[in-house]
Amino acid sequence: MASLFLIQALKNSREKILVFFGAVLIIVTIVGTIMYLIEGPSSGFVSIPVSIYWAIVTITTVGYGDISPVTPWGQFIASLLMLTGYAIIAVPTGILTSEISKTKKITFVGEKNHFCRDCGHQIAEKNANYCSNCGSELHTK
Repeated sequence: MASLFLIQALKNSREKILVFFGAVLIIVTIVGTIMYLIEGPSSGFVSIPVSIYWAIVTITTVGYGDISPVTPWGQFIASLLMLTGYAIIAVPTGILTSEISKTKKITFVGEKNHFCRDCGHQIAEKNANYCSNCGSELHTK
């Protein structure tokens, strides 16, 4: 039952998470490009893709240490990116937690007022076996 809540919450939040993931990709592309311009090949930032790799490793707080900034501006940007990484971990967690809460609320209300667990559609017929909206099997106790 708990896995159903998680699956439904993931389905409901996929658009928000995809938009957020797209924003993160834009951030690492911009920061990676800026770091390539600031640090240059002498610091290990030999190309923009390598610099984007560094930004991804930094923002995810993995930090392999194979490339690191040496200029004050590069270190400042790296510090901001590291702090941003913590927020980036928290946002999808909040989105998913909110959707799990909504899913549980629909399901618990559904057992009392006959709502579909999958789509939240109100079921008019109390003895229905399938949802008239999405066709899902209605699990009654």
